[in-house]
Amino acid sequence: MKELVSRVQQLIATSKGTWGIVLQDLNSGERWEYNEQELFYAASVIKVPIMASVYSAVERGDLVLTDLIVLDEKDYVGGSGVLQHFTPGSSLPLQDIIMLMIIQSDNTATNLLIDLVGVENIQQTMKEAGMEYSTFYNKLMLSKPNPKGANRIAAVDIAMLLHKLSIGDLVSRTASEQMIVVMKKQQVRDCLPEKLPSPYTDFDHGMTPWELANKTGWIPGTRHDVGIFYVGDRKLMATVLSKDEDDLVSKRILSQIGEEIYKYLQ
Repeated sequence: MKELVSRVQQLIATSKGTWGIVLQDLNSGERWEYNEQELFYAASVIKVPIMASVYSAVERGDLVLTDLIVLDEKDYVGGSGVLQHFTPGSSLPLQDIIMLMIIQSDNTATNLLIDLVGVENIQQTMKEAGMEYSTFYNKLMLSKPNPKGANRIAAVDIAMLLHKLSIGDLVSRTASEQMIVVMKKQQVRDCLPEKLPSPYTDFDHGMTPWELANKTGWIPGTRHDVGIFYVGDRKLMATVLSKDEDDLVSKRILSQIGEEIYKYLQ
């Protein structure tokens, strides 16, 4: 893993921004941390612990994945996602709302789920997962944030969440498996996996098939991608957070880091 770490260090050395990174080979257990306790604005990466909190409510019997959620126009917010364009009064199963929050980073879906489980339950899920430094206070796309603080994450906390997910220890084994299935359907693929061979490639020419259960986060000046790589029979957990960098530069570096991870796992 030394060569992978060296390549990642070279890539972030070209950046004027701040990076927080945790990489862990889930086969060998080798791990590398860099600025792992540094706090970053969470952006849409916060949707992973929100998803875990919803599955925790399902596990408790408070919710059922087939429960129908009715869309109300007052809940519509801008930014990512399609629900804001749906006809008010439409209804979707809870499972589909979770799916849209993760694979399209749908902000309206996210806020519906926050209302459903409550801020305190999400904070409790984060605490139970061992997220020591990260904070959650706010729904998304609101003009008046909570005076208590912002949604913030540290790479070490997201890595803890992903590791629990990878070993079936986030909420429960069944819930962990279901969450990974959702994250593998991710449609926002412009960061870590951007330079990877197309999933529709003919893999008979030496390229190893891959999957990535990931979630991105972006606001101007801040760009993240976190997830679990599956390449052949190998797995690697990657948390890559960035701030104070040009958006095109951070996107390029993230895609190059993803390419190096893929090469390492092949």
